[in-house]
Amino acid sequence: MDTQHLSAPPCAQSRLPRQHPRGVTHVKVRHTARFTVIGNHLAQHPQLSGLAIGLGVHIQSLPTGARVDIRTLTDRFPEGETRIASALRELEAHGYLARTRHRLPSGHLVTRTVSYNQPGATGAPVREPRPTPPPRPAPVPPPATAPVQPDVRTPPPATPPAAPPPTPLHHPAATLLASLHRDDPRLLLSERVVQHLAPAVTAWLDRGATPEAVRRTLTAGLPEGPFRHPAGLLAHRLAELLPPPLPAIATAGTAPSERPIPLRNCDGCDRAFRSQEPGHRCRDCRSNPQEAT
Repeated sequence: MDTQHLSAPPCAQSRLPRQHPRGVTHVKVRHTARFTVIGNHLAQHPQLSGLAIGLGVHIQSLPTGARVDIRTLTDRFPEGETRIASALRELEAHGYLARTRHRLPSGHLVTRTVSYNQPGATGAPVREPRPTPPPRPAPVPPPATAPVQPDVRTPPPATPPAAPPPTPLHHPAATLLASLHRDDPRLLLSERVVQHLAPAVTAWLDRGATPEAVRRTLTAGLPEGPFRHPAGLLAHRLAELLPPPLPAIATAGTAPSERPIPLRNCDGCDRAFRSQEPGHRCRDCRSNPQEAT
């Protein structure tokens, strides 16, 4: 019983060499450009989900002024609006985001988002310094034996046309677009989209279409379910269904018909009516001045 078996195999050893520890091995290269410093309190947060940590890192890497609303992040990442909205609420609950709503003088509500790289930080947001352009090299004078002659064949650069002024928000076309969400909540448009589509709506009104006809054209037969780009759908309908211009009716010795009377907003009830001069009241408010006040 006490005979030793010298041929017995030794105890099992680990197959991994001792010089290779278990777990992750880092290969680090020092960054010199296009990098963001992220605290481990965010990257290794014990309570945030992986999506919330990823969105927090992404938002901190963006420049000041970048859009971080739910629609923009949904277009950027494959996750849906529900998961991204939940991740933003996580970041807000743990102090990495602060979202407040403000009402503009025009009456529109906008959301202001502040990102904190350290929860609980106070003070004004830090603006990223602009990179200093490299100094321009000094011009080298041409040799004395070969003077440079002006090239008369090169035309001067063309001056780009001036951008048209933005459409005021009290314009009938802008008022019509801003109120489309009353017919369908999915048609809640931003101020930038309203100013972009207002000239197309003005073209309809100039061709004799009533605001109610334009509204029916834009809201009738919309597809079911959510859609990402309502502005593209409205722009397509305004361009493809544009009515023809009004025919010029003229007789011998008479001038052609004038342009239709433009639409105005009533100062009393804010309804649209046609008038040559702004600042007037509609017929109902003029007949009932006590109700208008």
